[in-house]
Amino acid sequence: MTTRDVVFPSGRQALYERNRYSPAIRSNGFLFVSGQVGSKEDGSPEPDLENQVRLAFNNLNAILDAAGCTFDDVIDVTVFIVDPESTFETIWKIVPEFWGNAPHPTLTGIGVTWLYGFQFEIKVIARLPETAQG
Repeated sequence: MTTRDVVFPSGRQALYERNRYSPAIRSNGFLFVSGQVGSKEDGSPEPDLENQVRLAFNNLNAILDAAGCTFDDVIDVTVFIVDPESTFETIWKIVPEFWGNAPHPTLTGIGVTWLYGFQFEIKVIARLPETAQG
């Protein structure tokens, strides 16, 4: 069995250990990032939806940074949205703050009924720059 090359953002390792998953794993030139939500340092949800989405992106960017990447290295995105019919417009107006310029990554959006108290989650796969491939 290959040892997983785990990437931890600073200050949040205890949260991931408590919940028994890795924030991201480097493998074969790619970074596979677990779904990120708008959680505060203690893991609790940010109650305001717009701030929750921004915090989810900030949490994602902290992981990308710890791996030597930026959002520009992201090639595939999956978002999970609770009640997208009523929340999509609010969420999607935040995206340009973080998404960057075209060409954009691929995207799959999934409407869900529950996200452990959160309303938005983002999961990505990024290409590791050659200098960050571990």
